[in-house]
Amino acid sequence: MTLPASCPPGRRRPARLVPTQSRSGAEQMALDALLLEQSCSGGSDALILRFYQWRRPTLSLGRHQGPPTEQWRQLAAAGNLDLVRRPSGGGAVLHAGGLTYALIWADPPRQRRQAYAQVNQCLQEGLEVLGLHLKPGVAEATTIVADCFAQSTTADLVDSDGCKRIGSAQFWKRGHLLQHGEIPLDPHEGLWEAVFASSPPRWTPSAPSPASLELALQQSFQTLNPGLNWREEDLSQEEIRQMDKLTTRYCLEPDQA
Repeated sequence: MTLPASCPPGRRRPARLVPTQSRSGAEQMALDALLLEQSCSGGSDALILRFYQWRRPTLSLGRHQGPPTEQWRQLAAAGNLDLVRRPSGGGAVLHAGGLTYALIWADPPRQRRQAYAQVNQCLQEGLEVLGLHLKPGVAEATTIVADCFAQSTTADLVDSDGCKRIGSAQFWKRGHLLQHGEIPLDPHEGLWEAVFASSPPRWTPSAPSPASLELALQQSFQTLNPGLNWREEDLSQEEIRQMDKLTTRYCLEPDQA
């Protein structure tokens, strides 16, 4: 990937790696939306990357997906999971026993497919280091399916058996990109079946550990633009305060239609 025109030769643009966060689903979505807004408002970082896990089992619904089903509302009312609305698109994703990535990209390719392809290449290279070989799916995204992992499009990555391993979705704002991706590692089988009436994806022979996967992907994402100067920077108190103000925007109550 070539350096953007806004980056003079020899000048390394800043990029930020946010340390792993374990928070509620509403906090995670609010934080991603906040970081995207900061990027759109003139933030200096060309890329912001973070990995996170979810404090409680959470079902996230895509930005344009319909309301929660009656079954999902009942599971939430019983305390089995939380319901949130993602800023990004796509179908519902159960976050329990997986690793999530969020990438905020200030200068992405203008074609969505190209952006997906470049991020997928980073994901594939990171997993190759761990001996895991994935490839893009082949289906066209024609409609939003209830279960994100029931369909594998060219935005996703599948194994040699065609089993979806990484599901990704985008949200664009003023030319800036937020891309979400979920990697189920040790999904809760009973909860997955209760939510989607199907069995969860399973790694054969075993899934990588979250720590080894995160490290491999951190390194591979740095190849997305070799001209960047990466730094690790935790959330500021002001960012946490603003995140807290936004959480109600993404939280879905069990009785919400």
